[in-house]
Amino acid sequence: MPEKDNEHSETGCSNLVAQTGHCRIDYFGNEIIEGDAIIIDKNNGEVFLENSLEDYLIEVLGFQFTTTE
Repeated sequence: MPEKDNEHSETGCSNLVAQTGHCRIDYFGNEIIEGDAIIIDKNNGEVFLENSLEDYLIEVLGFQFTTTE
């Protein structure tokens, strides 16, 4: 599990505020920029980029992706 970024945990923004369009850091440490598609896990409040959904399902929720035989 990635370490929490305590500097950004309250507002999601800190030194990124000076950079236009930069908002916060997601669960995986990726920068979320204004206009990015995000997903919020309402069970725990975690936020991550939409393109990280598969990683979140596997790494956090224990999903397994496979094909039928």
